[in-house]
Amino acid sequence: MTDTTASTDLTVRDVETQDETSVRDLLRAAFPSDMEARLVERLRHCGALVLEQVAVDGAGAIIGHVAYSRVTPAAIGAGQALQVACLAPVSVWPERQRKGIGSALIRSSLQKLGDIGEDLVLVLGPPAYYPRFGFDPVLARKVQAPYAGDAFMALALTEAGSRDLPIEVAFATPFQEFE
Repeated sequence: MTDTTASTDLTVRDVETQDETSVRDLLRAAFPSDMEARLVERLRHCGALVLEQVAVDGAGAIIGHVAYSRVTPAAIGAGQALQVACLAPVSVWPERQRKGIGSALIRSSLQKLGDIGEDLVLVLGPPAYYPRFGFDPVLARKVQAPYAGDAFMALALTEAGSRDLPIEVAFATPFQEFE
């Protein structure tokens, strides 16, 4: 499935096996260490990724990447049936940042997550950035997780995603390196 964003020279599509090396190189360039590259590789190979997409320019080059991994509701109750994903990480080549590529990736991928039945999306990131997509630190306070504070935000994609809270969640094992 291919989604074309508002920019005619940018396409957002699912990651394919042949993209993995380019994605790793992008992650290493976009972050100060290789922790995010290792995280994505471990999430991919342990089967924890719910969605992984890339932004491709008109020449076919991968210029951005976003990944979502499964978060498991740990408590018994209504929230246990929720489909919960974590956005981490999103990246764009440094020379292409601040041009709307990351935003296009996030918007497109959130739409797809809704289409495939995810109820709730969590993110740990800059409080000045993620609220523009609907992420809310107040909603995240209803999620017991290893993360807290205004940088921990949640976005309900369905009514159940806000109704069936509070919940306790467990992140995929590769996230333990970040705790």
